[in-house]
Amino acid sequence: MTTVLTPASPLTAADRCDRCGAQAYLRVVLTSGGDLLFCAHHGRKFEPELKKIAVEIQDETDRLTDVPARTQGEDHA
Repeated sequence: MTTVLTPASPLTAADRCDRCGAQAYLRVVLTSGGDLLFCAHHGRKFEPELKKIAVEIQDETDRLTDVPARTQGEDHA
C-alpha cells in the first residue's frame, strides 16, 4: 500500500458504514478512485479483500476503546 499525500479528514458520527449504516471507523481509499466507509465489524470482515484494492486504509477503530479524559471538578461516582 502507498500513502495518500493529502491528509484524510477525521471520521465523524455522520460518516456511516456503506454495508450496514452503523457509524464508520474505517475509510478505504480505492486504487480506482473514490472511497468506502465501514464500521469496525465490516472493516475486519472484509479486510483481506480491501487490502488488495486499497491505496490507503484510514483506521480509527482505536476510538472505540479510548477512555475520555476526566475534566477537572468532575464527580467521581
